[in-house]
Order: sequence, then structure tokens, then C-alpha cells
Amino acid sequence: MLNGYFRLTERGTTLRTEVVAGLTTFLTMAYIIFVNPEILSAAGMDKGAVFVATCLAAAISTAIMGLYANYPIALAPGMGLNAYFAFTVVGQLGHPWQVALGAVFVSGILFMVISVLPIREWVINSIPRSQKLAIAAGIGFFLGIIALKSAGVVVDHPATLVTVGNLTEPTLLLAAAGFVVIVALDHRKVPGAIIIGILLVTVVGILLGLSPPPAGVIDVPPSLAPTFLQLDIPGALGIGLVTIVFSFLLVDLFDNAGTLVGLAHRAGFIDKEGKVPRLRQVLVSDSGAAMLGSVLGTSTTTSYIESAAGINAGGRTGVTALVVAVLFVLALVFAPIATAIPAYATAPAILFVACIMARSLVDFEWDDVTDYVPAIVTALAMPFTFSIATGIGLGFIAYALIKIVSGRLRDATPAVLVLAAVFIVKFAIG
Repeated sequence: MLNGYFRLTERGTTLRTEVVAGLTTFLTMAYIIFVNPEILSAAGMDKGAVFVATCLAAAISTAIMGLYANYPIALAPGMGLNAYFAFTVVGQLGHPWQVALGAVFVSGILFMVISVLPIREWVINSIPRSQKLAIAAGIGFFLGIIALKSAGVVVDHPATLVTVGNLTEPTLLLAAAGFVVIVALDHRKVPGAIIIGILLVTVVGILLGLSPPPAGVIDVPPSLAPTFLQLDIPGALGIGLVTIVFSFLLVDLFDNAGTLVGLAHRAGFIDKEGKVPRLRQVLVSDSGAAMLGSVLGTSTTTSYIESAAGINAGGRTGVTALVVAVLFVLALVFAPIATAIPAYATAPAILFVACIMARSLVDFEWDDVTDYVPAIVTALAMPFTFSIATGIGLGFIAYALIKIVSGRLRDATPAVLVLAAVFIVKFAIG
């Protein structure tokens, strides 16, 4: 039955291979069940409820991807988008987290519409490649400064805005050691390098008396009630939330497109014409995940590039995704551990993910100053304004103006010019 539905033989795989691939993927992305509650708790959300929402959103979305699209791709709340949700939309702009969840839901609806209609391809093709790469790198820098702040490496300063913290602080030293361990384990291709680093730092911190031990190892999952169906959709439809919804949509759109193409290529799914089979099913699964996550009580749920680990292990069908989904459900009983993870233990994991995302800098067109300068503006503006949306806006404005003044108007597509004008108006009226 499994072979007939998932076409195991046709894709050159076996049930055992798919199970091993699913376990491998889960180990590489399981860090999110510890990191996401820590980040969203900064927005005032209940940590236990977010833990449950994270596990359920990942499990259900990944199962849908496996059953509907038959792809070995796992989904979970996306890094970067969760930081934007907590620190910018809620922390900086002052919107309630319920409204932020509503914005995630609306962006999911728009993503669904774009996925079903041919709009998606037009939007993606209209945005300059350099800006797509800059958004990824900028989110990496944004995560980086959050990680350094959580670890205590950087602190605020009245004269210079930021300065170095107390480098002899035990928690900072532990975070630094955890970062080194994660990088070393990843270099050695150890599955679950990130989660091993998080747990190691946590255990050492507990032994040194730097943080309290968990109440237990396994227990009944916390209540989902504090976040379930708490999204405020009417509030998210306000005029002031337009750019926030757009930011959620744009980042999810490009992140998903890049992840999908990369994973499909690695799995050998792309045909001779460069097309991805069952593309609509994949995109519908992904856009539905964003809406599902917001209903449960978490930020945008999206496809994970860590699925490449399972694909490298031989995963080629939706069975891999189903195994990941089951493991996320089983993870629900480890709530005592997840809620006891301190910020200094998740900081090295966030910094490592930041470094991975910043790798897109290498693909800039460094020979074209009118191309890479606006991209750098985008990437730098995100961490220094503490806003992904502001970074995207300033980057589009810089790109449009530089191309126009340089006599390269043909490089600026109508979509870019329109977006630049929209952001100018947005920044002008506040």
C-alpha cells in the first residue's frame, strides 16, 4: 500500500531508508522546539503553549506535505520570521501578539492565492536576484544581533547604541562554547548538531547553578489554550499592518521558493525543462501551514532547508515527511525540558543559523556596483533598524533610485518601482 501511494520503488528508495531519512531530518531541525518558544515568549506569549503550537504546527504541516505533495520536506515555524514577529511587530511597533498572529494568517491566505494563480511566478521573477539574496542575508544578520544580545555579547550604550558586554560572564562563556561545539559537530556531519549544542549548554548551566533544572524529563503537554484561536484577524487588516503582512508574505514567498528549488534539485525531482513536479501541491501545503500555525499560536510555518539532511540520507517520498511528523508529535511529552531551556543556551543555535543564512552574500554580483550596493543596504538595514520590513523597504528604494540615476532604468522592473513607491509613502506618513 505504501509503495503504491508513495511510489517508493519508482523513486529508488525503501521504507527503511525513508524512516532513517525522516529521523535524520528531525534531528537537524528539532532545535526549533526549544528556540521558538524562547523567542516568542519575548512577545508575551505563553512559553508552554508556544511549545505545543510549534510541535503541532510542524507535525500537521509536515504530514500534509508528505501525504498531499509526496515530498520529503519538513515544515516548522521559520527562523527569522519568528524574530521579526516577536522583536519588531510586537516589541518595536507595539502591536499585540494576537494581531501579529492575525497578520501571519492573512499573509498565509495571500500566499495561497498567489500559489494557486500564476501570480507567484511573476512576483518572484520581478524581484531582482540581488534583493532576494539580500533578504536572506539580512535576516541572518537580524538573527545574529538577537543571538549576540541574548548571549550578552552586545549590550545597549547611551553614546554608541551598542557596546560589548561582560565577556567574563559565565553564561556568555557557556554560549560561546556552545557555538563552537555546534560548528564543530556540524563540520563532522553529526546529525542533530544544533540540538546537541543546546542541550549540552543547558546541562552544564544547570550543573553550575546558572539556571534551575527542569521539573522533569517527560510530562503531559502544557495547555494550548493561551494561544489557540487567539489571532486577531480584524486587527491585522488595519492600514498600519499592510507592510507587516507584506513582509511576512514576501519573506515566506522567497524563502519557500529558494528552499523548494534547492531541495527539489538535490532530490533529483526537477525535470529536463527545469520544472518542479507537483509544484502547486507543495505551495498549497506551505501556504496552508502558515495559516494553521497562526491558528495554533505560532509565527509563520514554512519549509525547512534542513530537509536536505534527510534527502542526503536517501529520503525521496512523503514517507520521510510522515516520520518527521510523528517525531514532532512524540516530542510533545518533553515539554519540561523545552520550557527549562535558558536564553543563553538557544543563543548559539540562533547565531549558527544566522551564519548559515548570511552565506547568500557570496552570490552577489560584486562587479556591478548598482546591484550589490542596494543589496547591502537591505542586508544592513534589517539588523540596525531591528526590522525586516524596514530593511526590505530601504533596499527597494535604494535599488530603484540608484538604477534610475545611473541610467539603468531597464533593470528596475515595474514591480520594483511600485514597491519602492509604496515604501516611500509608508515611510513618509509613518
